[in-house]
Amino acid sequence: MSDTVQKTALVVDDDPDIRKVIGAYLTKLGFQVSYAGDGRKAIEQLDLARPSLLCVDLMLPESSGYDVCDHVRNSTTLRGLPILMISARTMPEDRAYAEELGVRRYLAKPFTQAQFVAHVKETLAQDPT
Repeated sequence: MSDTVQKTALVVDDDPDIRKVIGAYLTKLGFQVSYAGDGRKAIEQLDLARPSLLCVDLMLPESSGYDVCDHVRNSTTLRGLPILMISARTMPEDRAYAEELGVRRYLAKPFTQAQFVAHVKETLAQDPT
């Protein structure tokens, strides 16, 4: 049995197929994965347990990915949480605003498994400043 702490991830996307793919990739990386299909549920789950990583889509029902990131930034228990935003929106202003809200990496859809894994590793390695 390993003495290492289990890595956990919350995957937030309104598309169940995308959630499944991202979950499979994270499981291969050793994460225990939980899911939310909208921003409101994501915020509820984040308030219950802080994951090691948050993978969040920008465009979500109920509350946007921006709202979820803003909640993380303004929470004393979640502040500094590594966030990987995954979105079909690729405008520079989308990325810039996400970074203002504490997003460490921004991955454009569609993406390959190799791109996703690289972004996860960069997200976790990046020092929050």
